[in-house]
Amino acid sequence: MSIPTPHISAKLGDFGKTVLMPGDPLRSKFIAEHFLENPVLVNNVRGVQGYTGVYKGVRVSVMASGMGMPAIGIYSHELFNEYGVENIIRVGSAGAIQENIKLYDLVIAQGACTDSNWASQFHLPGTFAPIASFELLSHAVEVAKQMGVPYHVGNVNSSDVFYGDHVDVPKGLDSVYGLKKMGVMALEMEAAALYMNAARYGKRGLCICTISDHILTGQETTSQERQNAFTDMMQVALEVAVRMEQA
Repeated sequence: MSIPTPHISAKLGDFGKTVLMPGDPLRSKFIAEHFLENPVLVNNVRGVQGYTGVYKGVRVSVMASGMGMPAIGIYSHELFNEYGVENIIRVGSAGAIQENIKLYDLVIAQGACTDSNWASQFHLPGTFAPIASFELLSHAVEVAKQMGVPYHVGNVNSSDVFYGDHVDVPKGLDSVYGLKKMGVMALEMEAAALYMNAARYGKRGLCICTISDHILTGQETTSQERQNAFTDMMQVALEVAVRMEQA
């Protein structure tokens, strides 16, 4: 593969060592405009906006991933392998499936269960457990504590399905309730692929999500709130990027 890649039009050196990766291109734009000094648009192929700027003296990038594991799989592959990116922090939204987790709480994904077939491409014996970089994870927990924001650490589930067909499935057999009983915190759609790509290429990945809706109670946020209001998550990820630069 050569630069520019099929999905990223940036030049070599346009990205910082750490890339924050929201799903929504407008959230990428929001982060760049509200947190970064002198942000420069370095990629806009397919409207997937990528910016590089400065946060607390550290060069940091933010670029959207789109929705789902195939999408973040493409972008993380190209960033890790062609652009020299070392750390990708997903900053996304998730649906809670535990009663003690509330709207706007942060979930920091130590691991990512999945119903995806993503791991099959690596030709592994048995199953593979996608996990976060402990270095990124430990920094994120420390920052969240210092900020005093509500957070939870544990498993998420990265699903290929948003609109699942649960018609006539008994409640006790529904996959959501199966995951809930195993302590999975929330449902999202990208972390497992990011963690597997990071493992394969010797890089670091972390998923920090803000709870945008609650599967059990039916509570939910608006698309505008998801785009603009999840600032605690954004700030935690940016502070992690600073710490990684100083390490």
